[in-house]
Amino acid sequence: MIKKLKRKFILINMILISIVLVITFAVVCAVTYNRLCRESYDVMERRVMRELPGLPENAEDRYGKKSMQPGPDRPFLMTDAKEGATFVVKLEQDGSVKEVIGENLVIEDEVLEDIVALCLSQDKERGTVKGMGLRYLKYSDINGTQIVFMDRSDEVSSMKSLIFISLLVGIGSLAVFLVISVCLAGWVVGPVKDSWDRERQFVADASHELKTPLTVILANTGILLSHKEDSIADQVKWVENTRTEAVRMKDLVNDLLELAKADAGTDRPVLSRLNLSDLVWSAALPFESVMFEQGKKLDTAVEPEIYVSGDEGRLRQLLAILLDNACKYAEEKGVVTLSLLGSKDKGKLSVHNTGSYIEKEQLPHVFERFYRGEKSRSRDAGGYGLGLSIASNIAESHAGRISVQSGKEEGTTFFVTLPRLKP
Repeated sequence: MIKKLKRKFILINMILISIVLVITFAVVCAVTYNRLCRESYDVMERRVMRELPGLPENAEDRYGKKSMQPGPDRPFLMTDAKEGATFVVKLEQDGSVKEVIGENLVIEDEVLEDIVALCLSQDKERGTVKGMGLRYLKYSDINGTQIVFMDRSDEVSSMKSLIFISLLVGIGSLAVFLVISVCLAGWVVGPVKDSWDRERQFVADASHELKTPLTVILANTGILLSHKEDSIADQVKWVENTRTEAVRMKDLVNDLLELAKADAGTDRPVLSRLNLSDLVWSAALPFESVMFEQGKKLDTAVEPEIYVSGDEGRLRQLLAILLDNACKYAEEKGVVTLSLLGSKDKGKLSVHNTGSYIEKEQLPHVFERFYRGEKSRSRDAGGYGLGLSIASNIAESHAGRISVQSGKEEGTTFFVTLPRLKP
């Protein structure tokens, strides 16, 4: 899928670039051609309005080289073959050639008559003589008709050079853009690939986590079915175990649904003005008894009257996740410290536990879904690796941020920073 997406991106990119280049070069060529035509007709109009000198007497001797003689593709010779080279043909009333005025012009009479006949047969006053490499301009007055001709060889040569250069530049540009597109494709598709990989991993992990309780439930029901004659009291441990696994599976499905809603942007928090200090106290209270039973201690240091804009239920869930995580991984007779401090514009919450710590290389991954640093202890602790990912989503949905620090000596501390409201 990713390879197809990259190829599609490159193809679309190259098609768009090709269209832009073709349009650009077409406009440049059209503008250049129109400019050359306009300049040619300007020269021809000026030529017809002034006195024209005759053919130099030594033109034949000076320009008699074979390479300059008329040929099949150019049946005339202008010895001054450069842009603006013109000659004038004056006609009698019957259309016959009266006089030819041109500088350094060599042309056969039959060819000249054919050219004149072609011009007279056309209704337009200006245009080109096909197959002759000439541009013409007809001018009539009381003295008769004159036709000004201009050599188009320089004009055609300029256009050919422009088209050739445009093709070279276009091919070179396409090659450069192809390389750039390939590089960009990897960069643009990179996040999609990461997202796709995470999604596949997410599905695989979810399937694995769901498979375990389902396997236990099926095994338990199989045992119960094999002892049909027994009462529920005789097989109560299998029933209780089945219920425990069903509850775990229900919790997992709820967590998955919550993450899916967060990804879709449909589970937006309902914000209101909250006293975060009171919320922290109330969220910590249930964990005091839990930790006491486990032989652990919960210390709290909460600064009063810290207000935030938030969803009470979501923030309470965030606190429960962090406290539950600290409670699970604190050492025996360890200490969990919950603190809330306020600055001018922020409320800073931290949850610290002694004992268990997170390896440095694992720190960037702790908020990823289904990530568990120590696989062997995660299931015993009752988690699926989704809690911290949910906590991260809750913090981000409240315009806050969550981070973690951990070390062998100091233990592990999670920090949550939220925008503070004025009291």
